[in-house]
Amino acid sequence: MAQQHNAARTLLCAALPSIFWGIATAAGAADTAAIAEKAKLCAGCHGPDGNSKDPAIPTIAGQPKQFITTQLVMFREKNRKNDAMLPFVINLSNAEINDFGTYFAAQTMQTAAPPLPEDKAAEGRKLVTQFNCNQCHGPALKGLQHIPRLAGQQPAYLRTQLLGFKAQTRFDMDGNMTSAAQALQPAQIDQIAEYLSTLQ
Repeated sequence: MAQQHNAARTLLCAALPSIFWGIATAAGAADTAAIAEKAKLCAGCHGPDGNSKDPAIPTIAGQPKQFITTQLVMFREKNRKNDAMLPFVINLSNAEINDFGTYFAAQTMQTAAPPLPEDKAAEGRKLVTQFNCNQCHGPALKGLQHIPRLAGQQPAYLRTQLLGFKAQTRFDMDGNMTSAAQALQPAQIDQIAEYLSTLQ
């Protein structure tokens, strides 16, 4: 009898990790589904899964999580001002902001524009190197921590942000982009935005 009891206890102990893993996986899937449902609110402007179809509105799919959460906090606290964003973020909790960051960072960004002819692409690469974009935005321009991904982003949106930094009207948490944009000429801004939008 004791041997049977010990054998049953051994089997139960062996099974417990699998049981708890199954429960945790089911809970995680439920959480992901709930976050995906909430994220549908963003689709009206930012597109399905955060891939914008509007050249003037940024794609948020595939952005670094820390960048997404930081910007949402900046919008919520009205440091970064946007009348369209404010109604959606004003009542978000920190936990909800974290969920949105996790969700959109896990989505795949779809490149906004088709490849450029090689001569134009070469001009774009040269400007990106000249103005040290890779230094902060990463070797492949896919963003790092609180710094956004530029590769594949909507060109009109990139152009607007660069012009805003140059004019010192765009919110800039640490001032780095405002400083970097001062040397850019409007034609160079157009070339950089067009080139970045084609990157995978």
